[in-house]
Amino acid sequence: MPNRIVRFALSGLAAGVCAAANADVAIPAYQSGSAWFTDGQSNVQEKAELERTAATAKNVILFVGDGMGISTLTAARILQGQLAGDEGEENYLSFETFPYSALIKTYNTNQQTPDSAGTMTAMMSGVKNKAGMINISDAGMRADCASSQGNELNTFLDLMEEAGRSTGVVSTARVTHATPAATYARVPERNWESDDGLTDEAKTNGCKDIADQLVSYDYGDGIDVVLGGGRRHFQTTTDGGKRTDDRDLTQIWQDRYADTEQSALYIETGTELASADLAATDKLLGLFASSHLSYDADRQATGADEPTVAEMTEAAIEVLSKNEDGYFLMVESGRIDHGHHAGNAYNALHDAVAFADAVQAAKDKVDLEDTLILVTADHSHVFTIAGYPTKGNPILGKVVTNDGSGAPESDAYLAADGQPYTTLGYTNGFGFADLGAETDADAIYAMAPNGGRHDISSVDTEAPGYHQEALIPMGSETHAGEDISLHAAGAGAYMVQGNVEQNTVFHIMTTATSVTPAE
Repeated sequence: MPNRIVRFALSGLAAGVCAAANADVAIPAYQSGSAWFTDGQSNVQEKAELERTAATAKNVILFVGDGMGISTLTAARILQGQLAGDEGEENYLSFETFPYSALIKTYNTNQQTPDSAGTMTAMMSGVKNKAGMINISDAGMRADCASSQGNELNTFLDLMEEAGRSTGVVSTARVTHATPAATYARVPERNWESDDGLTDEAKTNGCKDIADQLVSYDYGDGIDVVLGGGRRHFQTTTDGGKRTDDRDLTQIWQDRYADTEQSALYIETGTELASADLAATDKLLGLFASSHLSYDADRQATGADEPTVAEMTEAAIEVLSKNEDGYFLMVESGRIDHGHHAGNAYNALHDAVAFADAVQAAKDKVDLEDTLILVTADHSHVFTIAGYPTKGNPILGKVVTNDGSGAPESDAYLAADGQPYTTLGYTNGFGFADLGAETDADAIYAMAPNGGRHDISSVDTEAPGYHQEALIPMGSETHAGEDISLHAAGAGAYMVQGNVEQNTVFHIMTTATSVTPAE
């Protein structure tokens, strides 16, 4: 077997620290010529040559894939590759090629497994708090207005507004939902999205609902761009909304800027966004659905007149980047989380792929010399990839191992109970249910009251309506408590390293921009 001599030498940054050392090692040509070998070598060299110098970020874009844990990243990466006609495993999502990354601990101060209100509060305020509360310190009590007063937390968006920079919030969920709300609101109960949810105690003590806080937000000159769902929380009950105070907050928002020099535009469809004169728009509010936006796959299937998360991201950057002092933009893909809660990997993963497309769109649109892009999640889900499927096996499909023919009767295709099973599954949730158009949680649960095993021999597990099996039957699949990832590129990205508490994200953003709280 022919061998060749390969010399390895420390180079780049390493060579500046250690004396170069050469070692003559006999490496077979088929080893050193392997794509795995050369790709790995190139990757390490690129890392060694990275400049680790301080750079101030004028702009920050924080992407949050709600519920996008590590297993979701892996499965979405494979799905994206397979949708492109490849086996999938070698694929990378756009942000997985970013030069810096870290692991983030996600617990709340009162829960091992967190919720989005507490996790996003940590990222936006710099401190952890209890589940269910948005930008209220740990001293407050959930759903208790009086206890929240005097314990309100300020956010990175507040700091950027006060520093004269523009700000934006984009979400595929309701813009009053926990994650987007945590950029601007302070409320002891995440479900107080409109005044119909306020308790008598909250009304007596003067707490304002989240939608009201968005419209009346008074740091700087107000949030410049808000795009997402949740129209029902801004409208009165006579217009199909949920508000009981007879106020149309969308009109109040427009009136706010009517007598100013700023041009304000309110829109409700993807078509309106696509045709908007963004160059002439200073303030942009787009509410594209009564509740959450459609899952990305459903949007395509139904032709819903809603923008993609990438289109919203591009529009937001176009408006915000007119401010020469810089901007902060938060982009959430909220429906990754909802797909998982439903035990439906199809929608969760397709939304994760759409989210990765939005990150790529932003990267293509900005200058990383003065822009920091951060991509992370708020928490994970009890979502697993298992069963020893052969490489390239459809990620949404049934397991076929290397030992089997791939036929359903093959032992390698079946579990010990003689039933086929899928690569993807959930620890808890609805279990299997052929839902069709059903959306009511009680009805869904009734379809699969035992969770556990079902005969899926004749079921198309790659279909949009398939819900993976779950070990423990519950009315909704739950979050998970393990660490999630943080990926960074651009100015200040080198600070993203190691294993950190979730509230560190706030401090990375303030340090990168030199926009810090007043003494």
